[in-house]
Amino acid sequence: MSEAIHARFLDTALGLSPALHAAIARLGPVDFVPDATAPLAERLCRSVAGQQLSVIAARTIWGRVTAAAGEGLMDFLVEPNAGALRACGLSGAKTRALLAIAAEARAGGLEAAELAPLSHAERSARLTALWGVGQWTADMVSIFYFGDEDVWPDGDVAARKTLERLTSPRRKTVRTAARFAPHRSRLALYMWRHVDAPPV
Repeated sequence: MSEAIHARFLDTALGLSPALHAAIARLGPVDFVPDATAPLAERLCRSVAGQQLSVIAARTIWGRVTAAAGEGLMDFLVEPNAGALRACGLSGAKTRALLAIAAEARAGGLEAAELAPLSHAERSARLTALWGVGQWTADMVSIFYFGDEDVWPDGDVAARKTLERLTSPRRKTVRTAARFAPHRSRLALYMWRHVDAPPV
C-alpha cells in the first residue's frame, strides 16, 4: 500500500515541482502507523502540554505531570491540583485546558469509539469545542491517534513551510495538498521527514 501511494505521490509531485518530486523520491515510501494505545483524553492532554515546546522539554514536563498524578491521571486533573500542575511546568492556559479535557472525559464525552467513525471535520468540531484545544491538536489526534489518512495540518508550521519551500510561497499549501487527497496525512509525514532528513 505504501509503495502504491508513494508512486502516486511521485507522479503528482512531478507536475507540481522538481524539488518536491526529488524530496519525495529521496525519502521513499513512508509508513503510516497510528497509535491509539493510550486513552484519547490522555493523548489530548499530552498533545496540549507539549505545544510549542521542544520534544525534550515536552517529555520532561509530561513526565512530571504523570509522576504527580500517579495512577489516576484524569482524577488528578481537577481545579484543586492546578497549583501542582503549574509546578510541573505547565502554563496557566495549558493547565486550564487539561482540566477542561479531563472534565469532559469524566463526563463520558471523549470516548474514542464514538469519535472514530466521524469525519475529520466533525471530530475537529467536537474536540475544538473544548477550551484550549485548537485545530492543530485536533489535526494531530486525527492523524496519529485515529489514523485518518486525509488530513492536511496547515496550522503546523513545519509541514506548511516545508511544502512552501518545495513548491512556491505564492501557491496556497491547502491547494497543493489537495492534489494528494485522499492521502494528505502522508504528505504531512513526508514534509516532517524531509525536515528531519540529513542534508544531501
